[in-house]
Amino acid sequence: MTSPNDNEPAPPAALDAASVERLVAEAEAAFAAAGSTAELKAARIAHTGDRSALALANREIGSLPPADRKDAGRRIGQARGRVNAALASREAEIVETELAQRLADERVDVTLPVELGPQGAAHPVTALIDKIADVFVAMGWEIAEGPEVESEWMNFDALNLHPDHPARAEQDTLFVEPRDRSLVLRTHTSPVQLRALLERPLPVYVVAPGKVYRADELDATHLPVFHQVEGLVVDEGITLGHLMGALEHFAREMFGDIRLRWRPDYFPFTEPSVEVDLECFVCHGESVGNPDRPCRTCRSEGWIEWGGSGVVNPRVLAAAGVDTDRYTGFAFGMGIERTLMFRNGVEDMRDMAEGDVRFSRSLVGEAR
Repeated sequence: MTSPNDNEPAPPAALDAASVERLVAEAEAAFAAAGSTAELKAARIAHTGDRSALALANREIGSLPPADRKDAGRRIGQARGRVNAALASREAEIVETELAQRLADERVDVTLPVELGPQGAAHPVTALIDKIADVFVAMGWEIAEGPEVESEWMNFDALNLHPDHPARAEQDTLFVEPRDRSLVLRTHTSPVQLRALLERPLPVYVVAPGKVYRADELDATHLPVFHQVEGLVVDEGITLGHLMGALEHFAREMFGDIRLRWRPDYFPFTEPSVEVDLECFVCHGESVGNPDRPCRTCRSEGWIEWGGSGVVNPRVLAAAGVDTDRYTGFAFGMGIERTLMFRNGVEDMRDMAEGDVRFSRSLVGEAR
């Protein structure tokens, strides 16, 4: 006579204790054999994925008699826990090993000599502007600025340049369209004189380096866009002697021990006006009257024109509302590119406009 349990199906072979232990051992061995993150990933999918033997065995628990499901479920759950623990342990080992290897591979010996890439440099004109600013700030002066698009009144009328003055013609000045707006690209930094007098309380000691524009052709000695430095002093008791002392100090800072020559000249915004010449820094005057030693730099004249200067015209002071019975002043203006040519022996102004970093690197140290 048979018992009631004789007709119940036998448990699937994958759920018996020996089979489950074997699956755990196979998973642990596969994890231990994995030598990289990629190999471990393949082993993880094979032994813990949805199609792994343990996952399939877990699905077969439902086919067991109710009395056997609890033990089978505990057995499979413990097995999967051991597999996951082995996977996490091996993953930590591989990550640590790969990190150590990557650090070793990427290690850089900072004591080894290296070939540095080419370095940039400040433009020599910019460096010289900074140098000039330092010279005058050390004297107690201030740096002044003004717009590059200026009104005709500021650029010409307030500086005593009458409407028929040749500098106001289109062959010299760049006008901003439409013409009836009376705006120009400033032709000199002198309008900053007026703005300084209008914006600052007296006395005024300012220097104004900046960009200016002329309708000039680009050649070895001319640029349509270049830089000037304007100096202005307005105070009580200022004379031409104060101007000469300031410019002599400025010249020594720019060129070292050099002589200056003062020549009478005419500028609408100064009266009296003087042109400042530098002693030729090539021949030092020895070429004058000496045909055996001609000098191309000064054309055997012994002097080189540097810039214009003079006592501020009272009309300019009056245009800014300054009491001309109480205050006087002096002003000067020099080309920065021209100064750079004299300091560093640059023969062609076009080199300053082409943006070649080799030119900048060759001069920037000297410009300072």
